[in-house]
Amino acid sequence: MPKPLALTSGEPAGIGPDIAIKAWLRRDELKLPAFYLLGDPNALGERAKKLGMSVRMAKVRPEEAVDAFAKALPVVATGHAATAPAGHPDDTSAGAAMACIRQAVSEVMAGRASAIVTNPIAKSVLYRAGFRHPGHTEYLAELASTPTHTPQPVMMLWSAALAVVPVTIHVSVRDALTQLSTDLIVTTSRIVVAGLKAHFGLARPRLAVCGLNPHAGEDGSIGTEEKTIVAPAVEILRAEGIEIRGPLPADTMFHEAARRNYDCAICMYHDQALIPIKTVAFEDAVNVTLGLPFIRTSPDHGTAFDIAGTGKANPSSLIAALRLAARMAAARPVPPI
Repeated sequence: MPKPLALTSGEPAGIGPDIAIKAWLRRDELKLPAFYLLGDPNALGERAKKLGMSVRMAKVRPEEAVDAFAKALPVVATGHAATAPAGHPDDTSAGAAMACIRQAVSEVMAGRASAIVTNPIAKSVLYRAGFRHPGHTEYLAELASTPTHTPQPVMMLWSAALAVVPVTIHVSVRDALTQLSTDLIVTTSRIVVAGLKAHFGLARPRLAVCGLNPHAGEDGSIGTEEKTIVAPAVEILRAEGIEIRGPLPADTMFHEAARRNYDCAICMYHDQALIPIKTVAFEDAVNVTLGLPFIRTSPDHGTAFDIAGTGKANPSSLIAALRLAARMAAARPVPPI
């Protein structure tokens, strides 16, 4: 029997519960892979009532989820109560969200789930509770660490139209400039190439590397980082046989004709990567974490406190994340972009 996907509730006061319920209600129409929802069964039941949706929920163990999925939304309890009303996180929010993540990692590494799909968390809520990681991705890497190995996670945002990877992630622009290095670009790109080969059916992935400065530095007249940091990384990777171009001006890399020339854009900082993909594929882009010992995807949006519990949340990105996680877990190549 195939193993289910482990889906976290995310921030309990956000739209994670809403879109999880909406996705399950469309399971037959969309032929969705079986998943179970980690969280507080009581809170999830209350959210369904608030949404005015008739949802049968079944409290199960992970191994029971596939059998239950057709007739009830399988819920695996974490043992952490979530009392926050929709749109208003409270003192239970951080603990409930983190418990879902920890349990999902434990279950996928124990072989009880085929992959993890994580609903959005509110980092500001977690920070107030003492969370010390920049984001989801870094926390997953810590949970996946062993005494002898700490994985280096790479965040890829994927859609059928565009895939992007930021080399520096959840840091200020000032800190991104400090962190950026030739070694970091090289390591990140190697992980991307390995992931595209293993899970996306690309025998020879094509990378395009953004410059850091406007017009990729204009031959050093608007900055020298392209010459001193980015170009050396490209040369190292090209010498390893990787098909790679750059550094290229970021302002001309993302129009439709340019996107046909590469499979993934390697970007120097967060917004350089996320602005184009959220412009091109806001509703169906998927956050994929490469470099971990398990598959993890996530919707490419936030908690949307302003519409939580209203029924307005769109589950499209979560549905895309569920489908992509199942395809990657089954080692079936996704369609090339």
